[in-house]
Amino acid sequence: MQSIEYIWHDLHSELRKFILNKVQDHDHAEDILQEVFLKLHLKIDQLKDSTKLTSWVYQITRNTIIDSYRSSKTAALPKDFEIAEDENYEDVFVSLSECINSKIQQLPKEERDLIFLTYFKNCSQKELSQKFGISYSGTKSRIQRTRQKLKDNVLDCENVIPNRAGTIPGFHSK
Repeated sequence: MQSIEYIWHDLHSELRKFILNKVQDHDHAEDILQEVFLKLHLKIDQLKDSTKLTSWVYQITRNTIIDSYRSSKTAALPKDFEIAEDENYEDVFVSLSECINSKIQQLPKEERDLIFLTYFKNCSQKELSQKFGISYSGTKSRIQRTRQKLKDNVLDCENVIPNRAGTIPGFHSK
């Protein structure tokens, strides 16, 4: 099961942008973001299929935004708050997540284990060096090579839009 810390590191900046786009008030967006993560923390055990994590998080986020507008006596839900558009956006996230998950699954077992233990189990590089019986510098090198290999493979996903520096600042629908 995904940890809240992992979800925070992986999604909080995208969620902040998503929320800010809907509420257009920085303080209000931050309040909603905190409320979303509180709900995630309280309800993470209700997520039955971890492959649908991103969809689930965005559904909670949309519902929290809507609840915020409903509880406000002065603010009305913006007319441009279209659920259908958001669901399409969510579909893009899901397809991107599926691509990334498939690229991780295509890695050799040792590399897949490194990625899993580093990013999903939050193991330190020192812990990994002890677990795999290799030097700390050897562990760092393996993680860097595996990360680069995974990045190169993810750049092959049709939704990914790399920039000139080779980083992945965005994605698009198919």
